[in-house]
Amino acid sequence: MAPQDPNKKRKAITRDSSEADQIVLSDGGGNLEAGFLDGILSHSEEEGSSLSNSDESAFDEEDNADLDDSEEDFGSDEILSDEEGEKRNNIGLNGSVGNKSNLAWEDEDDEPPPNHVVTEDANGNPRYIYQDIDPVYASDDSEAPETTNTIGNIPLSFYDSYPHIGYDINGKKIARPAKGEALDALLDSIDIPKGWTGLTDPNTGKPLELSEQELNLLKRIQMNEVGEEGYDPYPATIEYFTSKTELMPLSAAPEPKRRFVPSKHEARRVIKIVKAIREGRILPYKPPQEEDEEDLNMQRYDVWANEAPRPDHAMNVPAPKVPPPSYDESYHPPPEYLPDKNEKKAWEEADDEDRQKEYLPTDHSSFRKIPGYDKFTKEKFERCLDLYLAPRIRRSKLNIDPESLLPKLPSPDELRPFPTTCATIFRGHQGRVRSIAVDPSGIWLASGGDDGTIRVWELLTGRQLWHVKISSEDALNVVRWRPGTDAVILSAAVGEDIYFVIPPIISPELESRSNTILDEGFGYASSKSTSDSTAKSPAAQWIRPTSARLADAGVLLKIHLRSTIKVISWHRRGDYLTTVSPSGQSSSVAIHTLSRHLTQQPFRHLKGLPQSAQFHPTKPIFFVATQRTIRTYDLSKQELLKIVQPGARWISSFDVHPLGDNLIVGSYDKRLLWHDLDLSVRPYKTLRYHKKAIRQVKFHTGGLPLFADASDDGSLQIFHGKVVGDLMENATIVPVKVLRGHGVTGSLGVLDLDWHPREPWCVSAGADGTCQLWT
Repeated sequence: MAPQDPNKKRKAITRDSSEADQIVLSDGGGNLEAGFLDGILSHSEEEGSSLSNSDESAFDEEDNADLDDSEEDFGSDEILSDEEGEKRNNIGLNGSVGNKSNLAWEDEDDEPPPNHVVTEDANGNPRYIYQDIDPVYASDDSEAPETTNTIGNIPLSFYDSYPHIGYDINGKKIARPAKGEALDALLDSIDIPKGWTGLTDPNTGKPLELSEQELNLLKRIQMNEVGEEGYDPYPATIEYFTSKTELMPLSAAPEPKRRFVPSKHEARRVIKIVKAIREGRILPYKPPQEEDEEDLNMQRYDVWANEAPRPDHAMNVPAPKVPPPSYDESYHPPPEYLPDKNEKKAWEEADDEDRQKEYLPTDHSSFRKIPGYDKFTKEKFERCLDLYLAPRIRRSKLNIDPESLLPKLPSPDELRPFPTTCATIFRGHQGRVRSIAVDPSGIWLASGGDDGTIRVWELLTGRQLWHVKISSEDALNVVRWRPGTDAVILSAAVGEDIYFVIPPIISPELESRSNTILDEGFGYASSKSTSDSTAKSPAAQWIRPTSARLADAGVLLKIHLRSTIKVISWHRRGDYLTTVSPSGQSSSVAIHTLSRHLTQQPFRHLKGLPQSAQFHPTKPIFFVATQRTIRTYDLSKQELLKIVQPGARWISSFDVHPLGDNLIVGSYDKRLLWHDLDLSVRPYKTLRYHKKAIRQVKFHTGGLPLFADASDDGSLQIFHGKVVGDLMENATIVPVKVLRGHGVTGSLGVLDLDWHPREPWCVSAGADGTCQLWT
């Protein structure tokens, strides 16, 4: 065989043998280099010629000539591409079926680029590395994205240090999309593309774009519209209940009387009946008259008078037999049981309780003539009434002594000491004495009343030591001593002003310390005013009295508020005091700092009309009483702790126990209420011992278990109130004494009271213009 040009290709040969599906390649030499490369078998030229010689009988000469020409054009050192191999296999198969010749030849002018790279393996032999095969068919899922990240639920932040963001379905890396610089981001923000959201798709890392349908859905949701288009929020009403009246009602309850409509037709008939009764056409019912006695002249014939015994015969009617003797309850009793006229009349006239028998024997000739029982309905009713009223269980009567039901209280003699008698009467005020206060040392008593005068008395002797007239127009509503023995300062409220007084009855050193406490606030107030010139107008004005008379008398400081002051209460440290002005509305409750000359109004809007306010004896807690409730506030946290509800119509005053866990409340509706703050917000005990309103209540602060209340009926009620630290034991409250001595003037009795700081002594102030010391 002549040598062949290596640049020519030889086309696929298809035969009917088992080797017809293989493509025979020749390298042009005598040596054979054969290898299966992806289903393609390479053979030498001699093997190809031997194949052609073995099948030469199956072809004609013309075909053999064509085969030789084709072999010359086929290159032995080139490998067919996949597309060419597939085409030539198809040609060969078609030629074997539809053509006479088993070979198909095709010439190509352009040579396609090779789809492989020839390298050497470890043994030095050539190695062919082919490109990836393109399946050349579309995916079944046309809506699937071209590139899908298959990392699953792994966060995309795990790939921050890699240049790719995941892998596709073929295991190839998905490159991270390029990110623009700040200028590109600015341009992108200016030119917003359609569907731009500014978000990033976590699967692909690319900007997330929304379709027009999704954008319309978000726009509808943003405008509070229904997301689904075509949804009707107001569909047509479906009448579940028709106007047709059913035979069976939904409720079997009887019709109420308010639905009754009287019939005009029945009214006309009633009018006709009434008219007929008046005219006599309709007569009332009359009982039937008794039958007359039988006529004795009437002849009666006895058929069986002379009857002789006869044999039984159908035409013979024997005489009836005499009934056997019976009793009075029979329908046909013997004659001896029947009553005569007198007995019958006496039985009818007798009362039901006096009758021996409930019935009267009556004779009836036959059973069918017995009438109905006329008392049947009454008898059944009485029987049902007996069953209804009859007791089901027989209860034994308990003999209980009423006194045993009352709680066992200790005897008042065992609870001494407590005040019992009036030791001193303080007279000197003109008009009512509105307020009194015993100083912390227990030596002096301060009082104030309608005459606008402050008077200081010696408590034991009743002698007046000092007095000053604050005002001739307004009454002095309240006086209170500053707590502590380091200084002696008396506070008094007259109208809208609070006066701080140092009575000239103390030692010079004590007076000097008291003056220092009152004056140190002026320096703080002046420094603050110079530093803060844009502050609002103060809630109160701290000034010195303008009157020289008051300054000489010991009145050194004055606070001017905007409303009338009714209550003053000091903090236990003596630096703070609170005032209550019921008519002040938002400024009704104020807290004043003595060392800084500062006034604060903690409540802008307080529910209810304030009546009183106090500090807790040991904790930073503030109590404010309105008409019906007592509110408890934490001053450190500035929050409401609880609302105590005494249940009174109008609270007049209250006081906190020295331990701080209990309080007593007095009200204008004559009730004294004890509250255990750890137990409930409702009262633990309600005491009613007064006939008129209670004006003041007060605990003893010197360690004695005593408290008292003052009422408009002119009396004071002394109570023994023992409080222990054990939470399992309730407080013991025992009334021990009623103190009467004040007169009632203008429906007012005792207006104020106070306890001695150490002794079981009580001082009261009355509307009769006197103060009394009870020991």
